[in-house]
Amino acid sequence: MASTDRSTEAVNQLEHHRRGELHGAFGSDAFGRLAEKAARFFGTPQYILGQTAAVLAWVVLNSTQLHLGFAWDVYPFIALNLLFSLQAAYAAPLILLAQTRQADRDKIHSDRIDKNHSRLERASKAETDKLLELLQSNTDLTLQDKELTEQVADLTKQIHSLLTKRHES
Repeated sequence: MASTDRSTEAVNQLEHHRRGELHGAFGSDAFGRLAEKAARFFGTPQYILGQTAAVLAWVVLNSTQLHLGFAWDVYPFIALNLLFSLQAAYAAPLILLAQTRQADRDKIHSDRIDKNHSRLERASKAETDKLLELLQSNTDLTLQDKELTEQVADLTKQIHSLLTKRHES
């Protein structure tokens, strides 16, 4: 039971540590998540098509003065340019923040992979060293076996020669 409590506590601490690694400069992670959602949305076909439709409608309404009788932003569409500048002023930092957060996540992920690879390399080296040690022991035993076999063969020859001398005499 105590082991389960300790492992649960360790998992909770690890999750808290991981969340802490991803907190941005604003402290709370909510703004960072919002920035990432906005950056993802700016890159979607829906956003590009929607913005294109809005710009076309703006230009058509201000060029032809349809249904209004007046144009609120005549050519060269200074208000539209102002809106684009305002959008860019907010979009660029949000995109940079999202990229920074992704780079942080990538670095953390890379560090974990590096640690895992290092651990696997150490384990592999330890196993290789054990195998080399076993191979050396096997080689030593084979040499000892060969020496003993040669000694037994030599002793067998000596015994055979002694026995044949006795039978001849």
